[in-house]
Amino acid sequence: MTQALVIDDNRNTADALVAMLMMLGVDGRAAYGPSQAMSLLNTIVPDIVLLDVNMPGVDGIEMLGYIRREPRLMAVPVIFITSDDQPETKQRALDGGALALIVKPASIEQLEDGLKKAGVL
Repeated sequence: MTQALVIDDNRNTADALVAMLMMLGVDGRAAYGPSQAMSLLNTIVPDIVLLDVNMPGVDGIEMLGYIRREPRLMAVPVIFITSDDQPETKQRALDGGALALIVKPASIEQLEDGLKKAGVL
């Protein structure tokens, strides 16, 4: 079964995304912020990461940089799911190696499209 890691400091958002992933047949796990995500990423290699941009401390763009530099994780597709719909943010995300950016609130159809684009669904 495909395993996804959702990284978002908003528990409600993260849990909603995990629920949508489960509806799509994907095993979703939530990390409620960057520090919890770093701990999890030291022990697992998910098939895909769904990542928020605006988080306290380490933001999503910095988190993406870590994922792209870590040999075990560098090939893992990353999709940003964020309320930040500024063109500059999208460009920074794509330049950093993200596969796509979905603006919150994400629909199950958008999530499904993103997972298909990533080749994990």
